Amino acid sequence: MIKKYTLFLFLLFAYNLSSQKTIDEAIKKYNSNTVGYIKVTELTELLAKNKEVKLLDARKPAEYEVSRIQNAIYVGYDLKAVKDAFQPNDILVVYCSIGVRSEQIGEKLQEAGYDKVYNLYGGLFEWHNQGQIIYNAQGQETDSIHAYDAFWGKFITKGIKVHE
Repeated sequence: MIKKYTLFLFLLFAYNLSSQKTIDEAIKKYNSNTVGYIKVTELTELLAKNKEVKLLDARKPAEYEVSRIQNAIYVGYDLKAVKDAFQPNDILVVYCSIGVRSEQIGEKLQEAGYDKVYNLYGGLFEWHNQGQIIYNAQGQETDSIHAYDAFWGKFITKGIKVHE
């Protein structure tokens, strides 16, 4: 009986995961909208006007090594690094693959007193899907993008998907 129940739960979980076909659907399912979003077009405009915007990459080090937004600072889940490097009134844009992990970091930054924190809607995947340039660890433009895994990689529509 337990094996059947476990199998049922696994299949239900797998179905729920596979049911999201777009980044919008995944964000709606997994995010709470507790951190204000900034869309790719809004961020590109903001970066063109304001060089003081801080881009924070909340992914794993291996993901950051493969692909990132230019001038993004790796923070992962290390809030101490953020607190040591930035002021509470700095404009901070946090991103990850699609915006789930970055929302969690954004929440913690807000709790720590940062009041200008934004979550990049659709994360690095949407950034690249919309034709924005990404860079590798050597600071060179790349078409390779870390897909996290096969499930999340399905949201990448451009570029070469890289898995660990």
